[in-house]
Amino acid sequence: MSLILNEEQRLLADTAREFLSARSPVTAQRRLRDERVAEGFDAKLWQDIAGLGWTGIPFGEESGGLAFGYQGLGPVFEEIGRNLSATPLLSSVVLAGSLLEQAGSKAQREAWLPALIAGEKRLALAVDEQVRHDPSAIALTAVADGDGLRLDGEKVFVVDGVGADGWLVAAREGADLGLFLVEAGTPGVTVMPTGLVDSRNHARLRLDGVKLPASARIGAAGEAAAVLDAALDRGRLCLAAELLGASAKLFELTVEYLKTRVQFDAPIGSFQALQHRAAWCHVHLELARSTVMAGFAALDDAQCGADERARLASLAKWKAGETAHRVSNEAVQMHGGIGVTDELDVGLYLKRIRVAQACLGDGDFHSQRYAALTGEG
Repeated sequence: MSLILNEEQRLLADTAREFLSARSPVTAQRRLRDERVAEGFDAKLWQDIAGLGWTGIPFGEESGGLAFGYQGLGPVFEEIGRNLSATPLLSSVVLAGSLLEQAGSKAQREAWLPALIAGEKRLALAVDEQVRHDPSAIALTAVADGDGLRLDGEKVFVVDGVGADGWLVAAREGADLGLFLVEAGTPGVTVMPTGLVDSRNHARLRLDGVKLPASARIGAAGEAAAVLDAALDRGRLCLAAELLGASAKLFELTVEYLKTRVQFDAPIGSFQALQHRAAWCHVHLELARSTVMAGFAALDDAQCGADERARLASLAKWKAGETAHRVSNEAVQMHGGIGVTDELDVGLYLKRIRVAQACLGDGDFHSQRYAALTGEG
């Protein structure tokens, strides 16, 4: 398992760094927040990202993708974190798109994947129904209704759910779990924006007697749980990479402040206590990087089993989240009172980090999952 980017991956990382720093810096996120853009991202930027081919990175050539592997997405999401760039790459491509590619019917793949890769349509994955992430706690029901199905229930914190062209909805079918494609405009579907501190696109999805044809089912009956878990792990690793990028950038901003802020006629970075705290941040950023890279390498390793991939995904999400929590806290404290004002970017990073930490499972969730996967739970 290699923990070093190859030449092509380094080139992609450099391209992402140059493009996002020029086209989607932190100032762009401020504008989206202040203008209250409902979709939470710049539509023109999204089209340009699709034009660069990033949306096709994880998909096979038979689906119209680049077959570059998930290790190629890691550097992209790290740069997304560094710039606080808002895109539907996680929701529409990594979560919904990869799930469709793995489990969708031929008709579903042909109807949706080319449009997702081209950035012409968006899908969002609707799983959670509680405040905390728990894919096992699904109460939304899917029951037989004539030749089709009827869905009733509610989903919360649907990432990029507002303005989506459809949603992949997890529902309970008796003792089994099912996944269903619900297209926008279907009668009985209500979408309500949910405001979170990071000012991104999140939605509450209500389904009241939503009738679907049998062809809306994704995957075979009884197989949805495993397919969903694998898709969530892909998303968790991408979020871990984003957390890593945001933490690394926040650490850089803090180190620069330590060099320039003067107290008692000396830069505060010369104070040994602050040096020790900064050193802790640096060490754990490197440890987090190794877990994230190991997780992405496992996704692309055909010899790696499902349990090992899940274990490494939870390890990466936990470690990146824990490190981001400490780095963001230290950044605020070392900057002092100004660190929590809107004058600096520190607060924007802090808010995005807190939401990304909770998304698809917080530290407690992944600690428990990791223990269960290693036989220690």
